[in-house]
Amino acid sequence: MKKTLIILLFILAAMFFVDAKFAPLFLPFVFAHCDTLDGPVVRTARIALEKGDVTPLLKWVRASDEKEITDAFNKTIAVRAKGSEAKELADMYFFETLVRIHRAGEGAPYTGLKPGETVDAAVALADKALETGEVDKLIDVLTKAMANGIRERFQHALQTKKHADESVVAGREFVEKYITFTHYVEGLHGIIKGHGGHHDAEAMGGGGYGH
Repeated sequence: MKKTLIILLFILAAMFFVDAKFAPLFLPFVFAHCDTLDGPVVRTARIALEKGDVTPLLKWVRASDEKEITDAFNKTIAVRAKGSEAKELADMYFFETLVRIHRAGEGAPYTGLKPGETVDAAVALADKALETGEVDKLIDVLTKAMANGIRERFQHALQTKKHADESVVAGREFVEKYITFTHYVEGLHGIIKGHGGHHDAEAMGGGGYGH
């Protein structure tokens, strides 16, 4: 459930917080939240290592990967006892191993651990909502961003529509803005209904004449 929420919020962030023409470049990072040092996987790992209990970590990996994680965890615990420098190296080794296996279970590539500041603001709010049990701020932020996204694209389409019949060039400009606006709304509606619309990718990208 949490992973589904995170994925949805990243898609929403791509639609609302990123200029439409850059959204396709943003989408590959949809699955990148869990490979940060401040992400939920590493946070859980830090606590588990301090307590010496691997059990809370197993929910982040497939059942078939439990043995590998448990073995790596036990080795890390043993090395940590050899001093602060060994502890730091052992912890990082374990974080890398855990996140790599977790990502493989998602079918996502592993490209190394990222610093915590790479976490998207919307996802940080989602995590905060789950920690506090209060989701109103997250809803407020995304709702305002959604409204701004719709208004901006609507105004572009409306203004170009006024001059659409003045020339072929003006007409094409209107068609481009019209497609961007309607595909954006269609993609948003598809997410709200719980499935992607036919033009979701185009709605985020804002290009093409596939309407």
